[in-house]
Amino acid sequence: MIELAEETAHDWWEVEALYDLCFAPGRTALSSYRLRDGVDPVAKLCFTARDNDGTLAGVIRNWPVHVGDRLAILLGPIAVHPTRQGEGVGGILMRKVLNRAHDLGWSRVMLVGDYPYYKRFGFFPLKGVLMPPPTNPDRVLGYDLAPGAWVGVHGDVTQAPDCNPGGRPHLIDHGPEHADAESRQP
Repeated sequence: MIELAEETAHDWWEVEALYDLCFAPGRTALSSYRLRDGVDPVAKLCFTARDNDGTLAGVIRNWPVHVGDRLAILLGPIAVHPTRQGEGVGGILMRKVLNRAHDLGWSRVMLVGDYPYYKRFGFFPLKGVLMPPPTNPDRVLGYDLAPGAWVGVHGDVTQAPDCNPGGRPHLIDHGPEHADAESRQP
């Protein structure tokens, strides 16, 4: 059984460790990370997946971006612990994010990934959507949360401002002395 929960500041170190385990050491040098620099992820679209004993099985984060003059979600990174891969954890996280984003009123989602894998969730290649180099344009994929949400949307993908209500609800400060700062706030 997998339990999903919104990521909190308390989860940060463990989530980062899972990303480090699942991705190459240079993951933060990827162009998608330039779009994340200095912008908090969309708090209500960041989830942890834990098994019955509380062990972190998977994670997903999402950031706001602009495509031309339109707002979109940049999905990912998504990671599943190597011992849990092939069990559907990634699919559970993906469906949770897409359903929650729809419920929150978002229109479009994009990611950089392998089309043969992501097409099963309904993603399709985006033409005219330009990620910062050196991104392979064939790996830029979109998903409509509203019918036709990507029709006519094109241009450079750029950073969008923080869109968390009330500022920075989690992932505020990641120093060990602040690991449980959220629980101490009034």
